[in-house]
Amino acid sequence: MSNERATGSPRTADAGSPARRTSGYRPEVQGLRALAVLMVVTYHVWLGRVSGGVDIFLLISAFLMTLSFARKVESGKPLRLVRHWLHLLKRLLPAVVVVVLGVLAGTWAILPQSRWPEVLDQAWASLLYRQNWLLGDSAVEYYAQDHSGASPLQHFWSLSIQGQVFLLWPLVFAGTALLRSLLRRLLRPRSVPDAETGRRLDRLTDRLLNYRLLLAAGFGTIFVASLVYSIDQTATNQAYAYFDTRARLWEFALGSLLALALPYLRPGKILRVALGWAGLAAMLSCGLLLSVDRSFPGFVALWPTLAAAAIIVAGQSGSRLGVDRLLSWKPLVSLGDNSYALYLWHWPLLVLALTGKGITSPSLVQGLMIVAASLVLAVLTTRFVEKPLREWHWPERRTWRTAVVITACGALLAAPVSVWQTQLLAEEAAAASQPRELTPGAAALAPENAGKPTPDAKLIPAPAAMKNEWADIDGLCTGANVPADPELSGCLQNSPPDTVTKRIVVLGDSHAQQYMAALGPIAKIHGWEVVTLLKGNCRFGGESPDRDAGCNAFNQASAAYVLEHRPDAVFTVASMTHVEAPFETEVPGYLEGVRPFTDAGMEVVGIRDNPRFTMNMPECVQKNGPTAPECNMPLQESLAASSPLDGYRGKVAGLHLMDLSDFICAGGTCPAVVGNVYVYKDDNHLTKTYVQTMIPMFEQRLLAATGWN
Repeated sequence: MSNERATGSPRTADAGSPARRTSGYRPEVQGLRALAVLMVVTYHVWLGRVSGGVDIFLLISAFLMTLSFARKVESGKPLRLVRHWLHLLKRLLPAVVVVVLGVLAGTWAILPQSRWPEVLDQAWASLLYRQNWLLGDSAVEYYAQDHSGASPLQHFWSLSIQGQVFLLWPLVFAGTALLRSLLRRLLRPRSVPDAETGRRLDRLTDRLLNYRLLLAAGFGTIFVASLVYSIDQTATNQAYAYFDTRARLWEFALGSLLALALPYLRPGKILRVALGWAGLAAMLSCGLLLSVDRSFPGFVALWPTLAAAAIIVAGQSGSRLGVDRLLSWKPLVSLGDNSYALYLWHWPLLVLALTGKGITSPSLVQGLMIVAASLVLAVLTTRFVEKPLREWHWPERRTWRTAVVITACGALLAAPVSVWQTQLLAEEAAAASQPRELTPGAAALAPENAGKPTPDAKLIPAPAAMKNEWADIDGLCTGANVPADPELSGCLQNSPPDTVTKRIVVLGDSHAQQYMAALGPIAKIHGWEVVTLLKGNCRFGGESPDRDAGCNAFNQASAAYVLEHRPDAVFTVASMTHVEAPFETEVPGYLEGVRPFTDAGMEVVGIRDNPRFTMNMPECVQKNGPTAPECNMPLQESLAASSPLDGYRGKVAGLHLMDLSDFICAGGTCPAVVGNVYVYKDDNHLTKTYVQTMIPMFEQRLLAATGWN
């Protein structure tokens, strides 16, 4: 996505002799870049889909870089990698800093406070070109902070991959040149009969060790290895593969192979016209015909990249009917010159605008306004930031000067991010240090506190701490608790007490885990050993068509573990809440799932589920205040009027049922804040802090339901 000028060799005097080619500006490649960014912007703003335009950007960047480095080596110029990297950063980083600073300002003005830490973390990741790895980890981590609301910086994932390749690719060029030099020395005979024979041997060696052929072999190997890896990972772990640099290297390698092969490709005029238009049609239709966001970057990504390759091969067709006439159109070429800044600006403006308006997608007029604002900011950034620094000659005279400019740019962003993060940590510490009587949480709903006002205090947990509000579990299972089935490799347990009085296994999903914030401390008091077998979005119950195959397999393995280890009791969540009516139902196959345990003499505890909402509850509070009606949902729109647990009673001996909903909802309302404590960490999970305030009530009802002492 960098604005490297599109230069190459569309027409050569001798295509068979690349060293003698003439270089020239390629306006059609700039136009291609412009169309790619328009695809990205259009699909993001109006279609809410992935277009394949980013993949074209990646191919073009490698194509242009390979042309540049190949020319340097073949002309005998030194590569000077450190200088190259510094020059590249000087060209790319200023626009990044300006955009991220703008995003930080928009974040402070528009986004709820609980999202600030995420944006600040991503600001660092964007500056250090590691955003893709950060997003990859979040994408596959079910228990990561809720990221249903798009981040205004998440589009930096592709720039991070590009930056990593900009570091790696020059090493390939330099390594190939070094290998060529070493092989020439090894193949050169120590003595030759005469000078003419020596010259002939040198020419033969040069042909055998042609730099472009060696580069092609290297990039061909990268292409095959990365594509195979990409296909495999996309099929098995697509959420992570989408952001994985290794799964994207083949797209860069394809661009490099195209640059190396281009001087030898000489299609006729008619074929150039056909290639150009076929490539353009395939490129523009990709995002409409394919589920790009769920199938990339596997073999499906060959569609847009090969389409772009066909357009580049078509080059300057020499025909008025060629697609290059369109791509060389001055406004389109000018847009290509601003494509880097346009890509940087369009996504944060879209995210901030949607969040500010409280909508999920823009209308036609709203979208046009976002695009227009993005274009204006892109032109201003290119003209007054990127271009002046690119043409500033003072830093280019000394390597250290360039380093100073880069460091100064980085400091402009690092300073406010560091100060802001420090401030958030201080606020978090201040909120956490308040006396407990100021933040009673669930205790405010106890009968003895009915009608008593809650004292004024800072709400806890502080927004910056919300990402840490998952219930703690001490660590991986050890000793005899380690499952033999690899399906259960995520088995966790609390540290076992010195004397174990009862063994409990917790089964289910994140709604079972959240209650570990109460069950864990209670277990340590009573000497209970607690093992957890949890899988995100997989409520425990018997096999059911309402669950996916992976969940059914996990539940089957969990049940086998329980029957093998024979704990004293099993803890589960016995109902299931929904966003829409019916708001609460029985868990599919629940009784069938727990009956084998009770038949084997084990006890089962089933607790009622908590409400689920359409909005992020803490963000609602931060935007509207804790007393706003939209943050205090009616009970009848959150839980069933008659508890689904009533349908279980008397059907399975040894099943004990618990209902703590009166400490989550009260007076016909399910509030977002109770006793100065956030009840929810997102739209459906209770905060660890709130569950901890329920410990006395949880213990009392657990012991009453089971008869344990």
